[in-house]
Parts: sequence; C-alpha cells; structure tokens
Amino acid sequence: MADFLTVSTATATRDQAVALAESAVRARLAAGAQIVGPVTSVFWHAGEFGTGEEYQLLLKTTDARYPELEAHLVEHHPWDNPEVTATAIETGSIPYLEWIERTLAD
Repeated sequence: MADFLTVSTATATRDQAVALAESAVRARLAAGAQIVGPVTSVFWHAGEFGTGEEYQLLLKTTDARYPELEAHLVEHHPWDNPEVTATAIETGSIPYLEWIERTLAD
C-alpha cells in the first residue's frame, strides 16, 4: 500500500480554495479535499506582523503524487509564496486509505 499524506494550503477567499480543490481533485492529484474556514491567521509577512481571515484547504494524496500536487498548487495559487505543507497519515481505516490509492490510480 502507498504512503499517504494530508497536504495543507490556505487562501484568502472561499472561492479560491474551492477552485484549487476542484482543479487538484479533477487532475487526480488528490483524492479529496476539505475546506475549513474562515480561520484566523496570525503571521509575519514581508517584515510586518499581521492577522487575517483565511480558508484552509486540506487535500488527501499519496507520496507518489505529492510532487505533482505541490507543483499544481504553487502554479495555480493566487499568492506568490503560498504555504504548501504535507503531513504523513500514520494510520487510518484500511478502506479509506485504499480509496485514496484507488482514486489516484484511475
């Protein structure tokens, strides 16, 4: 079985998050995605402290598809330097993990 990841990014608007999710899932770079938000972000950017509302996008993929998914997100993201991080899914229900693998293989 493949190794599995949850990939995270954030956008300024819900519509941007939906567009990224749809394009990644349609391209079979992610089996599915959830959009959470708005969430409050606290950050340093360009030397300035800030806060703002964002929409978090969580995508499910495999190690093998991650490089393509990362490139897709960076290319289609409205920000110049978007957050794109991945966290390993250490364990999960076998039917769910098989679904991710099967979906990305189609």
